[in-house]
Amino acid sequence: MCEIELDGWKLHLIFSAVHLIPKYEKCGRLHGHTYAVHVKIIGEKNRDGILMDFTEIKDAIKKIIEKLDHRILIPKENPSIKVEKDKVIMHANGKKYIFPTEDCMLLPIYSTTAENIAEYILDKLVENMSFPKNVKNIEIKLDEGPGQGAKMSKKL
Repeated sequence: MCEIELDGWKLHLIFSAVHLIPKYEKCGRLHGHTYAVHVKIIGEKNRDGILMDFTEIKDAIKKIIEKLDHRILIPKENPSIKVEKDKVIMHANGKKYIFPTEDCMLLPIYSTTAENIAEYILDKLVENMSFPKNVKNIEIKLDEGPGQGAKMSKKL
């Protein structure tokens, strides 16, 4: 087996965004992070001796995260969220937030935890890329800052 890894901090696979996680006192307040996306691809080398082109992976990740960058991350699967034409209304921890829709990224998740955002990025990567047959597993690690993050992986 062969592995290739992309370090999000070093390759500038980063984005900044705002979110909150209801039911958690500290994280339940509106706050932001500069996130880094790390990628690990596992499989067998092809006849040319490579697993996959690094540039293809970087380009695909950049397309995904540019939609998240400088946005308010909204978990649209959460029942406390109401999306109207020009605004998003969110009730959390006894507070009511109203955000302009154009400033938000509505994500198909229940909560904007690092785990769920990492899984969203992983799903989008798999959906948007054609991986060669020699690729067997993909892992995304999403850091909320240096030293702390969540990993999600998927077998192909």
